[in-house]
Amino acid sequence: MVMIVLSPSLQSFPPAEAIRSSHLDNYLRLPVQVSPPDSLSRFSFRKAPAFRNAGECGSVVSGIRGKTSVCDRNLVHVAITLDFEYLRGSIAAVHSILQHSQCPESIFFHFLVSETNLKNLVRSTFPQLKFKVYYFDPEIVRGLISMSVRQALEQPLNYARNYLADLLESCVQRVIYLDSDLVVVDDISKLWTTSLGSRTIGAPEYCHANFTKYFTARFWSDRRFSGTFKSRKPCYFNTGVMVIDLEKWRRDGYTREIERWMEIQKGDRIYELGSLPPFLLVFAGHVAPIEHRWNQHGLGGDNVRGSCRDLHPGPVSLLHWSGSGKPWVRLDSKRPCPLDALWAPYDLYGHSH
Repeated sequence: MVMIVLSPSLQSFPPAEAIRSSHLDNYLRLPVQVSPPDSLSRFSFRKAPAFRNAGECGSVVSGIRGKTSVCDRNLVHVAITLDFEYLRGSIAAVHSILQHSQCPESIFFHFLVSETNLKNLVRSTFPQLKFKVYYFDPEIVRGLISMSVRQALEQPLNYARNYLADLLESCVQRVIYLDSDLVVVDDISKLWTTSLGSRTIGAPEYCHANFTKYFTARFWSDRRFSGTFKSRKPCYFNTGVMVIDLEKWRRDGYTREIERWMEIQKGDRIYELGSLPPFLLVFAGHVAPIEHRWNQHGLGGDNVRGSCRDLHPGPVSLLHWSGSGKPWVRLDSKRPCPLDALWAPYDLYGHSH
């Protein structure tokens, strides 16, 4: 059990400008326009408690004006998207990470957004949080996205993870990417220190899953496409929890590889599921395996009905409501699934009483 010491003394960290990558620069500059003010009026979050590192945590060096540099090697880097539809989930995810971390001051959050007025909401909810906000222009991928089995899977921000190596500063060599519909119930530093060996990404693999169903009959019947898995032993993995070696990603140009498969998909319809299949095409069979405890996924049911599901056997470090059923929606509708009660303690939505 980790004891958290409350403190009002943590620093707040200013948001970032957009990106450094020259070929994406025109897309990734913050736009002048902002979302309508009534978009945020729907949201009101309680202020989260402040947290302080335990005594055995390494020190985080302060730079100019007392601000921690994003390049500090003692930091744990976590990337999460923020959008209006899943904002409540993202806030709960951050809250859960801080609650269970022995060194919460050493966590740096990188928030990927397509709305430019979310930074103040984050700062008011987590006044001491170390974070930056990175604008991701939907136009980067809009022309590459094809129709999926569920409309939510077609949202451009789902594809922002493909561009993390461009979005984040070049000094950030590793990052944990997390979806917005999960909570962490263990110290995230354990996930951070996972060895990737020679691999670029690490994730829990599920080799018992029917891998063929993630691609169409056209894909498997055409050797130009199916041949990509020759000499590989591909397994399904969920892209909602990944540890990514950004240094290797940049060196080997994986963003362009993913884009190439998305371009092929537009003409040949080789898969049905949103942003997942391009990752499988590029990385399946070349993934550093991570313990299944770090992605108890599928709690949102299937992609249509969102029915209730049970936990997989074994220990749990992360609960993931992948699928169409989201815990905040089911709780508000008074029709929750039993496991939604495990998400509720991290929900900061609504005014304090």
